[in-house]
Amino acid sequence: MGKLFCLIGKSASGKDAIFRYLRDNKELGLKEIVPYTTRPMRKGEENGVGYYFVDQAAYEKMCQDGKVIESRTYETINGPWHYFTVDDGQIRLDRDNAILIGTLEVYNQMKRYFGEEQVVPLYIEVEDGLRLERALARERMQDVPNYAELCRRYLADRQDFSEEKIAEAGILKRYENIDFDACCREIVRAVKMF
Repeated sequence: MGKLFCLIGKSASGKDAIFRYLRDNKELGLKEIVPYTTRPMRKGEENGVGYYFVDQAAYEKMCQDGKVIESRTYETINGPWHYFTVDDGQIRLDRDNAILIGTLEVYNQMKRYFGEEQVVPLYIEVEDGLRLERALARERMQDVPNYAELCRRYLADRQDFSEEKIAEAGILKRYENIDFDACCREIVRAVKMF
């Protein structure tokens, strides 16, 4: 039986870069799980790469059809945005190890859906000042930077990733992403143990 590795961390902790590194590591053979969202695409994004971008009606239809495995809604500066994982055939733990990017909430919902023994957390940590610098640099690259949303996300992370919530999720191991290569090597060693 395969494992679902859930890459978790606050915004701008480097999850996307680490995800690509792990996904592209042929030795690990991890199948990428692409989540869905109703948020607008950012500059440089494309549908099906990172996210499937859908509208509110499509989200509601998937919910009605019982296809949504996990879902969370964020009240953003621009209105509610839904992020969710769909039972669309991507996750086949009977034959594959898989990886996805998520939050503590995603991790907890995946454990409930697939069973705690099938879902493995990979919690990425970065000092808050460095995260803020990274987030600001990324936002500046947008055609229309949304600094208010950046600030909302940054502040929400303090609550969403509180030490109490990390402990409640049962996360014991953390991977510090100061040196990208060293962090990735440590995670690869951990994944190979499963």
